[in-house]
Amino acid sequence: MQVQPYLMFEGRCEEAIEFYKKAVGAQVQMLMRYKDAPQPPPPGSMPAGSENKVMHSSIKIGDSVVNLSDGHCGGKATFGGFSLTLQCKDEAEADKRFNALAEGGQVRMPLGKTFFSPKFGMLADKFGLGWMVLVQQ
Repeated sequence: MQVQPYLMFEGRCEEAIEFYKKAVGAQVQMLMRYKDAPQPPPPGSMPAGSENKVMHSSIKIGDSVVNLSDGHCGGKATFGGFSLTLQCKDEAEADKRFNALAEGGQVRMPLGKTFFSPKFGMLADKFGLGWMVLVQQ
């Protein structure tokens, strides 16, 4: 059994995928657009022009799979009440990944030494998605 996050970017999924490819080395495993679905959404259930938006995608970050979609293309994604944790192999990788994810976002806690990690920090990326970056001791 596995638990995998499924993130709805409400119209910015493709932009998010490109961002995560650069920021954390994400690899696209699968991508399907609404127009390519075997059973498209009912007429009027999606905003006009949504046919090229991402219905479903899977990316691999390290050994983890994250699923993403444009959802209902509502325009504003909300990611409240959780964060994704990125465990890095060393401090140099933590610095690199943290800085890349923080580009255009908001640092909530700068990377620094804690009692549980030589490097730990928290941020919201440019999509508002919360991340915790750390080096495990």
